[in-house]
Amino acid sequence: QVQLVESGGGLVQAGGSLTLSCAASGSIFRMNAITWYRQAPGKQRELVASIISGGAKNYADSVKGRFTISRDIYKNTMYLQMNSLKPEDTAVYYCNAVSAYGVYWGQGTQVTVSS
Repeated sequence: QVQLVESGGGLVQAGGSLTLSCAASGSIFRMNAITWYRQAPGKQRELVASIISGGAKNYADSVKGRFTISRDIYKNTMYLQMNSLKPEDTAVYYCNAVSAYGVYWGQGTQVTVSS
């Protein structure tokens, strides 16, 4: 069982930046994929960014050029650097990890972008 704990959310003005962290209790190096999702009020959860095994990165069109996903395999931590934030980025952000043994979710961290 892998525990994921997010941190770094908060309130920021439009145009600002935040960095989210997701600390894993186990190795993220062996994960098939690590992903950031978000869910805004009244909307479905959506993929924001992911790293699949081999290191390829994928981004939602809405965040390309503004968000960067990364990982530190020695700290077993994944990150989401968010720049040029917009009010529409307001959501609860969740980290997710998929291995051969299961799918793991963090508890979520709130990001609120004021206009």
